[in-house]
Amino acid sequence: MSERDVQGIVAELVRKARGAMEQIKDYSQEQANELVQAVAWAIYRQDRAEELARIAVQDTGLGKYEDKVLKNRRKTFGALRDLLDPQAKSVGIIKVDRKKGILEIAKPVGVVAAVCPSTNPGATPANKSMFALKSKNAVILAPSPKGATTCAKFLAYVHEELAKIQAPQDLVQMLPAPVSKELTYELMKQADMVTVTGSGKNVATGQSCGTPNACVSAGNVVSIVDRTASLGDAASRITKSKTFDYATSCSSDNAIVVEAGVYDQMIEELKKQGAYLCNEQEKAQLQKAMWDEATGKRKGATTAKSAEVMAAAAGFTNPEAKQASFFLVEETGVGRSYPFSGEKLALVAALYKVKDFSDALEITKRILNYVGRGHSCGLHTTDESHIERIGFEMDVCRIMINQIQCFGNGGNFNNGMNFTLSMGGGTWAGNNIGDNLNYKHFMNITKVSRTIPEVIPSEEKLFGSYWSKYGK
Repeated sequence: MSERDVQGIVAELVRKARGAMEQIKDYSQEQANELVQAVAWAIYRQDRAEELARIAVQDTGLGKYEDKVLKNRRKTFGALRDLLDPQAKSVGIIKVDRKKGILEIAKPVGVVAAVCPSTNPGATPANKSMFALKSKNAVILAPSPKGATTCAKFLAYVHEELAKIQAPQDLVQMLPAPVSKELTYELMKQADMVTVTGSGKNVATGQSCGTPNACVSAGNVVSIVDRTASLGDAASRITKSKTFDYATSCSSDNAIVVEAGVYDQMIEELKKQGAYLCNEQEKAQLQKAMWDEATGKRKGATTAKSAEVMAAAAGFTNPEAKQASFFLVEETGVGRSYPFSGEKLALVAALYKVKDFSDALEITKRILNYVGRGHSCGLHTTDESHIERIGFEMDVCRIMINQIQCFGNGGNFNNGMNFTLSMGGGTWAGNNIGDNLNYKHFMNITKVSRTIPEVIPSEEKLFGSYWSKYGK
């Protein structure tokens, strides 16, 4: 396909998207909320959630069917709860500050290019479409090639729901098959706003394409277990996070850092949850099954697959290994020479033994500085001083305390994080956002300022403390 053809295809999609936005420019908040509900119902309905999960696993080969059904429904339901909150205003006047004489009016950002990963080919398009439509934007989905069939089926359901409420179907579109990098990158250039969740290369392209963007960072979650933690609870939480959807989530635990005083006990608790601790030979076998020795690249055959598939790929003969829910490998190093220290998208976690909490913080920093800085980490503890200390010391945008990391990071019903499938890492990760992606990232705000009585403080009030210390 020529460059001109690519430009023409994308230009037509953008033209239709702008036309759809024009048709809803006078929509009220209630009508915008209905758009969000329509998209949510397109994937939340049980039969649709199941169908989209089945296609996703079948076509991408990634993840677990039952967990994808749950993700399609749970993430959508949680996001819908957030978006229908009466305080979540996104249309017209959203704030009046009479004291400062400021009136805030919400407006769309325009046509949103939403690049979505193969790990969540149904849930992420739904999530981003809901956020975009909340502020009366149009969205053009750019799925991964493997996830295109799932995205197309989701889009058909969306259009079915939009027809019910007599809303223009071109509010939500997707790149035509066959989806390619050329089409995706051209969409980034022509859209008004870009949001990328997915590979490092796509994120880097989104952040350098010249279009305003809200792209998100790579994960490589490290969970610390200190000597005061409830070990059984910590093991249960870590296991649920590690094994959900075969570790497709960027919020899945990738390393477990445990204080020496409870290290052996923690391993036993993890084993009770189904973990299998590899010996050195098995660790080498697993590494060979997961990474290409010549290039260092991850092998697809062991990415987001069941533990049974991984055990077979590694050639494990121990019956316990064949029945494991996930694998543990003991590690001491960090960096390229220690691939288990990075993000793996697999049912394996690196296990680090440290002498104390200070040591735990240091090794966690090293791991995140290698991969995952800015994204997140977790702490299992009952020591309040440790909670405050990790908050001050760790360069991440979210720290989950005594939580199931992959659920808590992206919003849970038992914490205050907003529901999302895309999490920014701030400047630590080279991102424009550090928040959980939400509707506010797809909204322009006009501030209308009126005059107010002058408020001019005295010099003494502003400089007094400085003068008293250092003189004039």
